Amino acid sequence: MGHQLTKQDMKKIRDEIKYRKLVVRKQALEEVKEARAHGDLSENFEYKAAKKFKNQNESRIRYLERLLRNAEVYEDHSAEDEVGMNNTVRVYFEDDDEEEVFKIVTTVRGDSLNNIISIESPIGKALLGHKTGERVYIPVRDGYGYYVRIVEVQKTNDESENIQRF
Repeated sequence: MGHQLTKQDMKKIRDEIKYRKLVVRKQALEEVKEARAHGDLSENFEYKAAKKFKNQNESRIRYLERLLRNAEVYEDHSAEDEVGMNNTVRVYFEDDDEEEVFKIVTTVRGDSLNNIISIESPIGKALLGHKTGERVYIPVRDGYGYYVRIVEVQKTNDESENIQRF
């Protein structure tokens, strides 16, 4: 099973592949050619750096193409008042007496340090499909978890929108 991606995620990945093949690849090849012209390749730092950049670009292209080949399209079927893809959710952590705001996204867009959580993460999986006011159990490992209460769900269709504070 591959990553679950939205149609917009897949479009962005295709756009990046195209850009890397048409623009970055050409630039990388020019840099290698220019550095090679500087002479002795065994002690030519510019040549080694240019080759490394070229190889990193080719590696990224292969990774993105593999990601697309193995991806499954994620369709969000959540109701207007339920937690779904690209929603911003405010939750109350009962044990800590604190509130946090999260944005629910696909696995490739997750960034837990910025409270952008994946639908594959424990909290993301648990929150999907629940409504404002519901108490939700978040399983962390066998026999352990915690409860949160959904304070507010903000629907959005814009995947590029950054997380908003209420």
